[in-house]
Amino acid sequence: MADLLKLEGIVAGYGEARVLMGVDLTLGEGQALALLGRNGTGKTTLINTIVGHTRRFAGRIELAGRDITGLRPDQRALAGIGWVPQERNIFKSLTVEENLTAIAVRGPWNVQRVYAMFPRLQERRANMGNQLSGGEQQMLAIGRALMLNPRVLLLDEPLEGLAPIIVQELMAALQRIIRDEGMSAILVEQNARKALAITHDAVVLERGSVVHRASAQELLADAATLDGLLGVSKH
Repeated sequence: MADLLKLEGIVAGYGEARVLMGVDLTLGEGQALALLGRNGTGKTTLINTIVGHTRRFAGRIELAGRDITGLRPDQRALAGIGWVPQERNIFKSLTVEENLTAIAVRGPWNVQRVYAMFPRLQERRANMGNQLSGGEQQMLAIGRALMLNPRVLLLDEPLEGLAPIIVQELMAALQRIIRDEGMSAILVEQNARKALAITHDAVVLERGSVVHRASAQELLADAATLDGLLGVSKH
């Protein structure tokens, strides 16, 4: 399988601080990767580096064989990097529908398809972003990223701080997007078991370096390794 996304020797961080220490990572077309690690190990920094929001000291990033290392974040988005940040960053003074169409790129994902995936958004389509619940804002952030018709979707803790019923809805939607629709994705999620249940492969970071690689099902079935790496055996 050809690599859709490829990172080679990435050293990156903020200001003079180096957080990532020579990260190599590949993502195949139609594959989803769980990016795991304890707090402060560099997961968000890695996502931000792919997006273009960190200082890169060394390394190279390719998307579908194209070197995007020198591109600005907006150019990377147009090249096919879809991003759902922890902060969601929706336009709170625009309606749901305006949020979806403001940065849309022509392709298979359109407003009606997003509404079919998230019926709550269709119900709230005339509401302003600041009138939505946290869960609805997260659905909107994911829907807006899909409207870019990306080659790869980066999801940074999309379930954080949400009520269990909303987590269940979002998990079902993400499983459809990743498994049924075949969207290539990298998923950062503190609940490792939830992330591993809907992804194909897993990478674990520790102190800015990759310390473990496995198939998602292999790691999910290996409670001892999962507990040793993340301390999640009881979850």
